[in-house]
Amino acid sequence: MEKRPDINAIQNQKDEEVLKSLSLSKIIWPVVIGIVVILYMVFRQFNVEEFQQIEWNSRLWYFLAIAVGIYVVRHIFYALRLMILSDNEFTFKNAVELVFIWEFASAISPTSLGGSAVAVFFLSQEKISGAKAVSIVLYTVIVDTLFFLVSLVVLLAVFGPVLIRPDMTSMFVGYGITFMLVWLFMLFYGGILVWGLFRPRVIRKLLMGLAKLPFIRRFKRSLYQTGQDVIVTAAELRTKPFSFHLQAILLTIGAWVARFVTVNFIILALVNTDWTLMEQFLMYARSQTMYVITQFSPTPGGSGIMEFMFSGFFKDFISKGVGSIAALLWRLITYYPYLIIGALIIPAWVSRVIKSKRKA
Repeated sequence: MEKRPDINAIQNQKDEEVLKSLSLSKIIWPVVIGIVVILYMVFRQFNVEEFQQIEWNSRLWYFLAIAVGIYVVRHIFYALRLMILSDNEFTFKNAVELVFIWEFASAISPTSLGGSAVAVFFLSQEKISGAKAVSIVLYTVIVDTLFFLVSLVVLLAVFGPVLIRPDMTSMFVGYGITFMLVWLFMLFYGGILVWGLFRPRVIRKLLMGLAKLPFIRRFKRSLYQTGQDVIVTAAELRTKPFSFHLQAILLTIGAWVARFVTVNFIILALVNTDWTLMEQFLMYARSQTMYVITQFSPTPGGSGIMEFMFSGFFKDFISKGVGSIAALLWRLITYYPYLIIGALIIPAWVSRVIKSKRKA
């Protein structure tokens, strides 16, 4: 009989890899990439006349303040969701701190990897068990995926191909094909995870079967761990009442909507025009679509890719010259703060939690 990998050994190895992956020196790369791209765009697209049309008055700062406030609300939604998923074992302060760490991990990782492995590690070092940490992270992946699967279909039905870019008339071109492939991939792994909640042992057998394939064999230990995680999560979630799931879903929707609607207020700040409600809705839809299309970006946090794509996605709302400034403001509000705050929080957190456990 083939010997199964030791779960504790796998987890210990993952913990060591997580700590190495959070090297603060990694902050420099997403910052450098993003700034270089924005400087290139400003140099290439800057137009003095367009820049002079920006009204640097109280109205502009008012809408930028709203954009910042909305992103703070987003963080609070995530913290509240974490409290609920932990059955209130985390205080609000703990949850806010852990969301900063989670977002920091996502910001320094390629968008295709995200911060889930880091989240499991950090949650399990707190008051909850490793099994519960796994359940929380997998459940967030499931509800996040369901949000995108449903909302993207609704947005596409409302707007059609212009959901992606203003000049698109068909989904069967570059960006449209990428959009559909990412959605199908989300459907695939989201479906497996949801199915796994009802048939967890079948999923584990399936993953172990995949691990025997020659070109997947090197992921054997990770696949086995995932199979175990699904079983743990299924057992945990079967005991939860409907109100638990409803609160988690509502907070998930609130957090993601807050993330994407931030772009609306940045454009409102820079372009003094009376937008219609449907135009505002389309701005939101474009922001969400741009995020989805960059989910397989090889750069940390999509740095450079998102800045480059911003002006093209919103060119019917904002000129290219002003668009590069909007992209900079957008990343200053939604991305760089997590790099800075995470870098400040993580050393103190490691000192407080991990070192205290080693002494115990």
